[in-house]
Amino acid sequence: MTALADRDWRLLRDEPRDGATQMALEEIAARTALEDDVRTVRTYSWEPSTLSLGYRQDADTVDWKFCEREGIDVTRRQTGGGGIYHDRYADISYTIVAPADEVPGNLMECYELFCEPVLEAFDRMGVDAAFASAEQDSIYQPSCYLRDINPAHDIVAPADAGAQAEKISGNAQYRQRDVVIQHGSISYDLEPRKHVGVFDTELEESTFTDRVTSIRDEVGVDREEALETIAGALRDWCAAEESTWNDGELEAARELADRKFGRDAWVRNREVLEAGEQ
Repeated sequence: MTALADRDWRLLRDEPRDGATQMALEEIAARTALEDDVRTVRTYSWEPSTLSLGYRQDADTVDWKFCEREGIDVTRRQTGGGGIYHDRYADISYTIVAPADEVPGNLMECYELFCEPVLEAFDRMGVDAAFASAEQDSIYQPSCYLRDINPAHDIVAPADAGAQAEKISGNAQYRQRDVVIQHGSISYDLEPRKHVGVFDTELEESTFTDRVTSIRDEVGVDREEALETIAGALRDWCAAEESTWNDGELEAARELADRKFGRDAWVRNREVLEAGEQ
């Protein structure tokens, strides 16, 4: 396997965008990796705040009236797992995109590699975080942060707290056109009312705060410093060059968001319109 730094990587410090566009941009980055031989790492935020459903998640688990009332968008990810409420302020997200033949074929080894910069960022901020060392049973399966904790890809803090550790980052992978895409949600702060409110169930806010921690709770750094640290760790991990999306990528992402990630057919039923179909 070729060293990461021997390939062309770009770092995108992306601006806040709606959920459908953010998910579409990942697929466009996969195309860029194959067609232009450029790999991507990026940090991003969601505006408006968005609930991203896991690929196979039942749309009936969503409290649609709560989301509408609170101005929360809803989209569906390509990755599995439970829904994640991405608050405009409290959530920091990242993406890594690379050709599949350049990274480990073993899923666990690939998670270990792709989570290196995330763990490095926590270390630079002074957050004592690590992959979960003990499984924890699910509290509410439709919620990513309240389902069972998986040592393979869930990051918790403090690192040595065992079954008492609290989740601080959820990470997931999928493959698109021979490209591996990993994205993750990092808790900068907590918004427990909305985290539990987006789901059609009766959950106390304490259920969330007892299970989840955040960068702000652990070390108190401000959001811009946290965002800069995460971006810097991603950049250093693969020797990425600072860059931006090109106009063609943004146009393609808008089209894909319009016919897929922003459509009720996809969000509720995983149905995708063909290009040109309305």
